[in-house]
Amino acid sequence: MRLRGIPQVFRFLLLLVLAGLAGCASKAPAPEKVAPVYQPEQSKEWERQGRQAYEAGDRKMALEAWHQAVAADPANVRVRNNLALLLKGQERFEEAAEMLEAGLKVTPKVAELHYNLAVISELYLLDLDKALEHYQQYQSLVGAEGSQVAGWIADLERRLE
Repeated sequence: MRLRGIPQVFRFLLLLVLAGLAGCASKAPAPEKVAPVYQPEQSKEWERQGRQAYEAGDRKMALEAWHQAVAADPANVRVRNNLALLLKGQERFEEAAEMLEAGLKVTPKVAELHYNLAVISELYLLDLDKALEHYQQYQSLVGAEGSQVAGWIADLERRLE
């Protein structure tokens, strides 16, 4: 009789182990969303390191440092602009435009971001509608200083008709 009970005990233990393993195989709980921590002072240090690397001709290190600076302070317009221009110089036009667009979401009234996005959109991405929109935004922000851009706007409007 004991021998007959042993397989039942093993069967029970096996089912218990399998149930435990099935529980382990379930989906893990979703990670909690943590608000990003902005560090403007750290961003300035990354910006400085990026500028030094750029001036030394180390574009890769400049790119890395400026990406860190933007992550630490998304509103750092100067770094976003520099980073976008560096990406443009590497013929990474889509990334450059995305960097400028992200900057405009954070700081929409920065004329140089509109200007550079317009230039990249027109000359490299051939997105004339976007170029026109951002040239117009640029001109509205700088006023009379953007008189040269007024000619470009008129030219784009003719080309888009």
